Amino acid sequence: MTEIANLIFIFGAKYLYLIVMIISFIWFLSQPKPRRREILMITCICLPLMLIIFGIASHLYYNPRPFVLGHFQPLIAHKADNGFPSHHMLLTSAIAAIIFVFDRRTSLILWVLALLAGFSRVYAGVHHTIDITGSLLIAIISVSLAWFFVKNLKNRKPRIFQEG
Repeated sequence: MTEIANLIFIFGAKYLYLIVMIISFIWFLSQPKPRRREILMITCICLPLMLIIFGIASHLYYNPRPFVLGHFQPLIAHKADNGFPSHHMLLTSAIAAIIFVFDRRTSLILWVLALLAGFSRVYAGVHHTIDITGSLLIAIISVSLAWFFVKNLKNRKPRIFQEG
């Protein structure tokens, strides 16, 4: 049973983010053009902001990976560098948070997958819970700020939100 669980969590730790990306891309393509514009605007504001916060956070807090501290072999190969915050969790939770603004049902599926990816990274021994939580918070804060900015911009009715 442990071998099966290990294989499931190895898959989750290494590849689950790709499933999140595929689902979100298919969802994005199914959206009407004006909504796609709004999604892209939020994304273009959110991603640089998220990367800036990510960079600052990783310099302010150094968290050796669990396999470094515990002197064990992780389930997946990884560099023995700073584990805070988690790249995989940042990407998957940012996607889930962006889609949350537009589609709660699809977002719920993506949040479950994001949390499974995060848990898998912890189980695999390459991240601590704080690394996952930090990424989750960075994504939510970045998307919230981007959504707030776009919402206020949209209320002013600039040309970018008009049909055509």
